[in-house]
Amino acid sequence: MTARFFPSISKLTYTGPESRDPLAFHWYDKDRVVLGKRMEDHLRFAVAYWHSFTWPGGDPFGGETFLRPWMHGTDELALARAKADVAFELFDILDVPFFAFHDRDIAPEGKTLAESNANVRAIADIFAKKMETSKTKLLWGTANLFSNRRFMSGAATNPDPDVFAYSAAQVKNVLEVTHELGGENYVLWGGREGYETLLNTDLKRELDQMARFLNLVVEHKHKIGFKGTILIEPKPQEPTKHQYDFDVGTVYGLLCRAGLEKEVKVNIEANHATLAGHSFEHEIAMAAALGIFGSIDMNKGDAQSGWDTDQFPTNVEDTALAMYEILRAGGYTTGGTNFDAKVRRQSIEPEDLVIAHAAAMDVCARALLIAADMIEDGALQKAVDERYAGWEVPANKAMLAADSSLEAIAARVAAEGLDPQPRSGRQERLEALVGSYLR
Repeated sequence: MTARFFPSISKLTYTGPESRDPLAFHWYDKDRVVLGKRMEDHLRFAVAYWHSFTWPGGDPFGGETFLRPWMHGTDELALARAKADVAFELFDILDVPFFAFHDRDIAPEGKTLAESNANVRAIADIFAKKMETSKTKLLWGTANLFSNRRFMSGAATNPDPDVFAYSAAQVKNVLEVTHELGGENYVLWGGREGYETLLNTDLKRELDQMARFLNLVVEHKHKIGFKGTILIEPKPQEPTKHQYDFDVGTVYGLLCRAGLEKEVKVNIEANHATLAGHSFEHEIAMAAALGIFGSIDMNKGDAQSGWDTDQFPTNVEDTALAMYEILRAGGYTTGGTNFDAKVRRQSIEPEDLVIAHAAAMDVCARALLIAADMIEDGALQKAVDERYAGWEVPANKAMLAADSSLEAIAARVAAEGLDPQPRSGRQERLEALVGSYLR
């Protein structure tokens, strides 16, 4: 494939909120300064290689709909090279600073791991050459440890030690490639790290295996001098019913068990948060509270579906609440806003892929501006501070000190005759306040 895939589309520009041009940005003005930082530097957008260039448009009841030219042919490496050309063409049109990939997205799987790893490195060499003249860099890489049937019982948690070994060797290659490409993070994406039934599962053994696998990755990170962040992506219910990396809280427990709570952070996906029964902003806030917030996969699920539909974000209010928590957490360091989202299987034209990303970038940009207003106004934070103001009183602080005791606290209650009465949480008032920022 030599012709451009998007021949009639030029690099998108900012035209303002009054514009109706779908091939333009209406809210994303990359150089606009928000809270002392350029909008591009706040949002750090990334295109997901898998959904944008690898997914053929199939579903459980029907096959391919996109008919992408780089998906058909006998020379799989040649097709992978063509796919790389299309990818960087889209990156340039969107003017995004980052992209992300799984190893099996970018290069075909070979007959042996050595051949598969060589294929990945061949395409990585192409990436390296393209990145010399492109602004788009690598946000993160990861290994696909879920698609091949060898992973049907997991990778790190597999009962077969040969699968554990194979997985470790595959991760080693992708971690090193990510490092060589200047990636800012490496993601451990479990997929099948869980179990179907306790009847054939040794939970302690599998958790021990997963803890050791994580430590092996961190040890190798330091050995090769990779300065990026190791991230785990919480993944509930899909496809394994009982996932060891179910949500942020579960991952934190796993990290503490492995002694890695200071080494590893989380990459949080919006659709995974809802599958876990949480809001996206809850998972971000929880990660920040636990000190493990790293990055996000931006998408949304379908309110009528209990599956990971991976739709591009369209809800400004939901996204603003997520951006508010990211700003409260101090913003990204090595992380970013990766669009783990795919166009619908009926959206078969090339421009649909461009418009989907541009519209999503606008949603995030508008949400960022709203979140910045919330931060600058300070009314939401003031309400929280007032609610917990009693804990700033020295006598109350003393209850949380290491030398406090139940006896001392009980004696104080008796001496002061404490009889606390409930106070309103003012939820509706605060929800109305959030609504006022949206106007």
